[in-house]
Amino acid sequence: MPDNYSSFSFVIPGKPFGKQRPRMTRVGHTYTPKETTNYENLVKVLFSEKYPNHVPTDKSVVMVVEAEFPIPTSWSKKKKEKALHGYITPHKPDWDNIGKIISDALNGIAYLDDSQIYKAVVVKAYSESPKVKVFIEYEDPDDLHLDELPF
Repeated sequence: MPDNYSSFSFVIPGKPFGKQRPRMTRVGHTYTPKETTNYENLVKVLFSEKYPNHVPTDKSVVMVVEAEFPIPTSWSKKKKEKALHGYITPHKPDWDNIGKIISDALNGIAYLDDSQIYKAVVVKAYSESPKVKVFIEYEDPDDLHLDELPF
């Protein structure tokens, strides 16, 4: 019996990770780096453990990803406080690579395909407990009224 949720949330503990570029062997074959594959598998497992009976649908998806990075231990107390209050923000990895690794990992699990995501937000911040918080909400495509947009 599938779960009848219209919104989902789960946490990926540890330092946030961005999707890496495909690598190439000396003979010209491309492959996905092991770190990327391992992180995507972790995302899949965590979602599936929290929502074991979930069946992906074809509804439109809104996704919010909050990536909380560890504060470097070498920073001064003053600089750490600024980071905790959002005055200093992380720069690497790029926001789109963080969103991409999460959205790709959830293909066929949270939704049929990440092309269903019509709105996404990625927020990067520092935290004393590094993690990634993922929020997903389904919307019925008929309720979006995209045909009424002026462009």
